[in-house]
Amino acid sequence: MNGQCTTPQDVLQLIREHNVQFVDLRFTDLPGTWQHASLPAAHLSALDFERGIGFDGSSIRGFQAIEESDMLLVPDPKTAFVDPFCSVPTLAIICNVYDPESGEPYSRDPRYIAQKAEAYLRAAGIADVSYWGPEVEFFLFDHVAYDVQPHRMGYALDSREGYWNTGQDDGAPNLGYKIRPKEGYFPVPPHDSFQDIRSEAALTLERLGVPVEMHHHEVATAGQGEIDMRRDTLVAMADKVMLYKYVVKNVARKHGCTATFMPKPLFGDNGNGMHTHQSLWRDGTNLFYAQCHYAELSATALHYIAGLLTHVDALLALTSPTTNSYKRLVPHYEAPVNIAFSKRNRSACVRIPMYATGPENAATKRVEFRPPDPSCNPYLAFAALLLAGLDGIERQLDASPFGPLDVNTYHLPAEQANGVKSVPGSLDAVLAALERDHEWLLVGDVFTSDVLEAWICHKREKELQEVRIRPHPYEFYLYFDV
Repeated sequence: MNGQCTTPQDVLQLIREHNVQFVDLRFTDLPGTWQHASLPAAHLSALDFERGIGFDGSSIRGFQAIEESDMLLVPDPKTAFVDPFCSVPTLAIICNVYDPESGEPYSRDPRYIAQKAEAYLRAAGIADVSYWGPEVEFFLFDHVAYDVQPHRMGYALDSREGYWNTGQDDGAPNLGYKIRPKEGYFPVPPHDSFQDIRSEAALTLERLGVPVEMHHHEVATAGQGEIDMRRDTLVAMADKVMLYKYVVKNVARKHGCTATFMPKPLFGDNGNGMHTHQSLWRDGTNLFYAQCHYAELSATALHYIAGLLTHVDALLALTSPTTNSYKRLVPHYEAPVNIAFSKRNRSACVRIPMYATGPENAATKRVEFRPPDPSCNPYLAFAALLLAGLDGIERQLDASPFGPLDVNTYHLPAEQANGVKSVPGSLDAVLAALERDHEWLLVGDVFTSDVLEAWICHKREKELQEVRIRPHPYEFYLYFDV
């Protein structure tokens, strides 16, 4: 991950230099969670990087049936790093998943899908590289408890910063400095009581080869934060998002608190987003910059935006893929609910940052797609975003029906606001949209019908239906005394 290794021999040398005792093989399941298995370092050989290491694919969410369970993990030397959290010296390495019978990459491996997206970009001749910069937000809580029983359901969260603790009197000193709802953006300590935890996480990322541009407290109370990573190419950035979440969770745990990337853990305050900056480049030139169009966007960039917004309903099934995502995508919490583009307007799905302008800053020109949240699988989300944008370019789609929208739509008169379409309001709706609108995902065999069917089936049966059939605590508030 930090660029120390490019070959299997480099990895074996790193193992010797650091007296590594175990090698941790990591890969991502279909929903987007890192999985792992460890083997004694002495057992890893250069041949394992060619033939792979076996595992049971039927026990992994979204992968194989039990009668075809044997699969292979093939380590990628470029991703190797010494794990900073293991007391036993351990080297972690990201793997691709292969089918042992065909010898081919596994079609449901999210990392392989992202690799195919990068290959399709080059084959299409539009650009030779895409750059990605996700803003991954999280909460840090001091206590989390949840219970899902037939006779009892609920959750309880607490944070040293939570505004609900202003009146806490449990015998210990209450020193105040709580953060009011929607007032958490940029206050200094002692209001920002998680500064050192974010700093430690940022420094850990830097040591692991992930350049950090900034970290800060985010808008919500209760330790909401963000650590901004420097842009990178599609697969590399998806790898870094997985590592980012791993680092933040483990640094938080080390300090006696817990991190969550859940989109909306708190009612009445901002949720966790993953606003995703993206641009296309060819021969070292940013294809999204031009002086002659709105917000210094090129025609290529405007077509790309049109692709994103044309397919936005289906896109959200991959970029905002949980029932909880649609608790975040509601008005008045800086949520990007309006299917429109705009410079500087955070209520629009697509924002064009304007921090630096003019030809001397052409390299910074990008579009920011704001609906994604960190519950997504970054490999699938980035691949889908790229394909939606490329569809807009290849079909020369017109962005003008979507804006620009340079007004605060939350304050528009009702008759004007009704003319601005909003994103769907449920996981059910976006999954249905994905079923209707997915041909653009199949180009270049990047996604396959099998992958999309498996994704929709998992989301409907394992998540949507399980939430739908259970009583909600608010239903007791509404209906117990009917």
